[in-house]
Amino acid sequence: MTGEIRFGTDGWRGVIGRDFTFANVARVGVAVARHLQDPQRGELPVYREWGVPLRPAEAGILVGYDTRFLSRAFALELARAVQSQGVPVWLTPEPVPTPALSLAVVAERRAGGVMITASHNPPEYNGVKFKPEYGGSATEDITRRLEALLPPHAPDLAAAHVPLHAIREAYLEKVKKEVDLGLIRRAPLFPVVDAMYGSAQGYLRAVLRELRLPHVAVRHGQDPLFGGKKPEPIEENMGPLRAVVRGLRGRTRGRILVGLVTDGDGDRAAAMDERGEFLNTHRTAALLLWHLFRHRGLRGPVLKSFALTDMIQKIAEEAGVPCREIKIGFKWAVQGLVTGEALFAGEESGGYGYSWHLPERDGILSSLLLLELVATTGKPLSALVGELFARFGPHHYARRDLHLPNRLEIAARLAGNPPEALAGHRVQRIEDLDGLKLRFARGWLLLRASGTEPILRLYCEMDDPKEVRKVLDAAEDLVKGGLL
Repeated sequence: MTGEIRFGTDGWRGVIGRDFTFANVARVGVAVARHLQDPQRGELPVYREWGVPLRPAEAGILVGYDTRFLSRAFALELARAVQSQGVPVWLTPEPVPTPALSLAVVAERRAGGVMITASHNPPEYNGVKFKPEYGGSATEDITRRLEALLPPHAPDLAAAHVPLHAIREAYLEKVKKEVDLGLIRRAPLFPVVDAMYGSAQGYLRAVLRELRLPHVAVRHGQDPLFGGKKPEPIEENMGPLRAVVRGLRGRTRGRILVGLVTDGDGDRAAAMDERGEFLNTHRTAALLLWHLFRHRGLRGPVLKSFALTDMIQKIAEEAGVPCREIKIGFKWAVQGLVTGEALFAGEESGGYGYSWHLPERDGILSSLLLLELVATTGKPLSALVGELFARFGPHHYARRDLHLPNRLEIAARLAGNPPEALAGHRVQRIEDLDGLKLRFARGWLLLRASGTEPILRLYCEMDDPKEVRKVLDAAEDLVKGGLL
């Protein structure tokens, strides 16, 4: 009976009313409570090997939710299901970003947290993210355990009272201590903040207002349809931000325009330069890591997802620190961040984590770090990207999402019979850490089936944007022409 609920790269997601129903959400709540009450969970590697404290279920859990359709109602249903099993639970009084929930779990020493969100997925989706007591993504051991603990049917729930617990101010106080606010306040900056109608709206604005820094907010407000776009920080969704940035050019009295965008639940980020050119998550990740090494003087191992730019590896090599590739999904970065073995972890989808902060992605802190970078250098983002390219070579990237219900079958066929060349580029090496990556002399192509949507993703990075398009065109023809 549990086949309809499967946890993917970061939680369980489904279409509202079809898979994501109140009954299924209540079942997940029961599974979470059972997991917290079972003393044998201490045998899982995350507790036994990583030294994570095993807190009793009496510490209770926090439940938060994003701005999606019915998110608060789903959160209340899950909270009541947890409560019905004898585990204390608190509900946030308003939508919150995922990193705020994660921080509260750690700071308040809770047994865990649950976030009702489908992150960057289309508006018809919703989902559940479980955050154990260390505040990061649940490991695969934990999610498999939750699936095994699902009851066959939803419990009968009474309309019990669930206490409310605010976490916003405590989170803002924490992130303000992570950056040099004085430096940012004195810098000639003009941020344009785009929340994509997600639950991070108001958070960056609160800091900027405190600093009395002029700024403009984009896509702040209630819209469960996200303006007709997925709340994902990728090029095709940046129209509103680009229009505002370009409209402000020449009107900011010498201040440097910086576009900052967070996703649907605030754990991912990307940027836009002063010309209205989108800085994808690869360039954003590279700038953040470069800032940590060059301007903050930090050093430590780096984790990069299989789909993230090669610039991360090159920046780490220049700094003399190891860089290790991990599977896609931030749960694979958790161990290094929890133990402090890794300083920084980055992924293609826009998630960046910092060992001194949380073993979790944080789009709000990352946005403030980008402002700190511009304030430190006095240079706009376009110039900073130019410096990266001059130092580490040009890196151009694009991604295509192909909606294919039989994506798993297609991916398996490709892995069993990979091409020897594509778009005139001979395959020099094949890597299969997570999907099929074809290495060329001038870049790479990755083909991977999504773990949360019926999508086959094509990722490509080359030294020339024209070659990126050629490789992606050839890959799409290969997929659609030879395998459908």
